[in-house]
Amino acid sequence: AEKPGFNITLTKEFDPQLGEVDLYPQEFTRVLLNLISNGFYAANKRKSQSEGDGFEPTLTASTHNLGDKVEIRIRDNGTGIAEEVKARMFNPFFTTKPAGEGTGLGLSLSYDIIVKQHGGTIEVDTKPGEFTEFTIVLPRGSNPKIQREASI
Repeated sequence: AEKPGFNITLTKEFDPQLGEVDLYPQEFTRVLLNLISNGFYAANKRKSQSEGDGFEPTLTASTHNLGDKVEIRIRDNGTGIAEEVKARMFNPFFTTKPAGEGTGLGLSLSYDIIVKQHGGTIEVDTKPGEFTEFTIVLPRGSNPKIQREASI
């Protein structure tokens, strides 16, 4: 509803053997919403830059069972991320969006939630003008950080 006329194809590729992961649901949802929102923004930006060339915005969410870990990928075919931006994008208050459109906290908070709260990793693969893919890997089973807080 924010961008009238903008359509995107959402693709889900969920591993049926994924199993369970200990996590903070509200915090993890915040990460997913941020990555998906950024993907929509990048795909919409690329769409507006490529009027009439047949570009079809796409966002894919996938999960993979890695045994003692779980992998979640969010991939968009938007504008991609420049190398100089990639080096700073997890820093607090860093944004490439125009004033009023971004706080520069989304990726910084996402990093803290995944790495510091869940003991996982978050990495990015990107090619400017083609795609961005975030890969999150979370430990499976009893995450001591979560178990400790849950028992308090």
